[in-house]
Amino acid sequence: QVQLVESGGGLVQAGDSLRLSCAASGGTFSTYTMGWFRQAPGKEREFVGCITRSGGSIMYADSVKARFTISRDNAKNTVALQMNSLKPEDTALYYCAADTSALPSRRGERYDYWGQGSQVTVSS
Repeated sequence: QVQLVESGGGLVQAGDSLRLSCAASGGTFSTYTMGWFRQAPGKEREFVGCITRSGGSIMYADSVKARFTISRDNAKNTVALQMNSLKPEDTALYYCAADTSALPSRRGERYDYWGQGSQVTVSS
């Protein structure tokens, strides 16, 4: 069983930066595609981005492209989401997820394991 634990969320002002981290345990991290999703109150879960097992392919949602960066460290079993130029509309609960099929996907249902989420709040 894979456990994912996010950290690094908080309250920031518009234009600030924040870095989320997700630590994995209990599985073979280096073989998974890792994704980031978010869900704002009253809205559906939304794809943010994903990174394949070697980091060779990274995808982003259009809404965060050029502002957010995903990276991973397979030696430390961690994946990070660097968020720059944050906007109030980025306010959400952010989840990391693991896809054991190792294929990049924007679809949440493709992911097998999920963290508990980390709250990001951006004030205007």
